Amino acid sequence: MAIQFSNRMELLKASEIREILKLTQQPDIISFAGGLPAPELFPIAEMEKVSVKVLQEMGIEALQYSPTEGYAPLREKIASRMAKVGVDTVADEVLIISGSQQGLDFSGKIFLNPGDVVVCESPSYLGAINAFKAYECQFLEIDTDDNGMIMEDLEAKLAKTENAKMIYVIPDFQNPSGRTWSLERRERLLEIASQYDLPIVEDNPYGELRFEGEIPPSLRSLDKEGRVIFLGSFSKTFCPGLRLGWVNADPELLEKYIFVKQGSDLQTSSMSQRELNMFMDDYDLDAHIEKIKVVYKKRRDLMMETIKKEFPAEAKFTYPEGGLFTWVELPEHINTRDLMVKAVENKVAFVPGGSFFPSGDKENAMRINYSNMPEDKIVEGITRLGALLKEEMEK
Repeated sequence: MAIQFSNRMELLKASEIREILKLTQQPDIISFAGGLPAPELFPIAEMEKVSVKVLQEMGIEALQYSPTEGYAPLREKIASRMAKVGVDTVADEVLIISGSQQGLDFSGKIFLNPGDVVVCESPSYLGAINAFKAYECQFLEIDTDDNGMIMEDLEAKLAKTENAKMIYVIPDFQNPSGRTWSLERRERLLEIASQYDLPIVEDNPYGELRFEGEIPPSLRSLDKEGRVIFLGSFSKTFCPGLRLGWVNADPELLEKYIFVKQGSDLQTSSMSQRELNMFMDDYDLDAHIEKIKVVYKKRRDLMMETIKKEFPAEAKFTYPEGGLFTWVELPEHINTRDLMVKAVENKVAFVPGGSFFPSGDKENAMRINYSNMPEDKIVEGITRLGALLKEEMEK
């Protein structure tokens, strides 16, 4: 057959993370690859009761179509929870979506024409890069350091760039680096976005998983012009399989997301929305998140200690104050895609860092997840990786 596909299909390929996760389904592989929550923390017993109760009390509603905007009581709860990141908002400014990944796809559909430019951190989230690529865009990568995107680099590059249409950032426990932006950088980004009249997509799936320090104000909370679109998710703080996230934005922008969702999937699962809402009625979601944070902090601490002990001194790594990841940078002659092949042979996995650069020109880094593996596997896996790195350094 000679079936003709759209031009955009030439730009799409299988997600490298998803392909790696296929390898790591083998039970004997210690995987630091996925951004997976710890499955033993899922509230299975509570959700069993909640699911039955939803069906008993509102089964017809839960199994029927529902409004595109989402289940009103859940939208109200989300609006209230946005106060955690300093946002004073209402349910009418919240759209329920099928995971924040859907919000990324919608953002590309809303803002991007072929040839338009997405401004992003370097490195940036692979899932966002792939979502935006479908809309035939280009990327403007901005240098980063431990305080986030470097504003001087942003200003210099924007001044020489045509067709910039959108800024995409992850200011809290960034994926893949684990870094959190300073307040000064957040405020300056808003000033520059105003100067160039650009919307900002603020992706915040990890912000509530802070182990120490104060939660900084979100870009959305600092925004006085209504240009920030906030993407939130319950995937990391509750259960990713429910596929529940949200968009919070001013009405003019949110309306566009509602229109796009109507044409995409009509609505997010009626059942899942009511299950989460009832869980929040009957149980304490914040207490559940605190349990997650205790476990992840312990695993973060253990991974940091083991990296210091087992990795060669040339390896530079971030120390995240929360979230799921650390980012390891190696000497330029180390290619982590090649290293990954050897690592899998040694029954340990990570994500090669090159996937997180749209330009694809940096191959000497890796993203390592600490949330999913138990403590003994963290020590064993990092020790194996350290031995491989030392071998490579000696060549």
